Amino acid sequence: MEILKLATEWAKSEVFSTRFFIIFALLFLIASVGFWQLGKTDLAKAYTIPTLVAGLLLMTIGLGLFYTNKTRIVQFEKAYNSDVSLFYQSEIERTESTLKEYNVVFKVIPILIIVAALILLFINIPIWRAISITTIAMLIVILLIDGTAYSRMGVYHKELKLSTIENSYT
Repeated sequence: MEILKLATEWAKSEVFSTRFFIIFALLFLIASVGFWQLGKTDLAKAYTIPTLVAGLLLMTIGLGLFYTNKTRIVQFEKAYNSDVSLFYQSEIERTESTLKEYNVVFKVIPILIIVAALILLFINIPIWRAISITTIAMLIVILLIDGTAYSRMGVYHKELKLSTIENSYT
């Protein structure tokens, strides 16, 4: 039962965390409407589409992860009840795989931020400046949220490894 409790607590933490994607998505969407309605300069008007796109991307990520982790809670209990050792092994493998994916994300996103910063430095066209700044802001949000998710996943993985299947039956 200890393994099921660990998995369920982890999934609930992820559900809570994904709400921040949705909150930031709403902020980007509100900003887009604000730039659309109140933007007077070319640069302010140029932010309308990039902030809309960033908001939609963050909303898609947030809702997708929310749904995935919410359904995962029910799936954990079913998988655990059907075969504890298989559930344990699949969780170990899933967490290891996810941690490796996060390592790739934490290498790619900073490179994308650098590219966006270079575009910002060398291209002085309002739409490109707006795209660059919005991209940097969105990627920083993703790094912040994924950084905490990576940390939680690491702790969950370590706890899984420390816990044994025999402890689950007690």
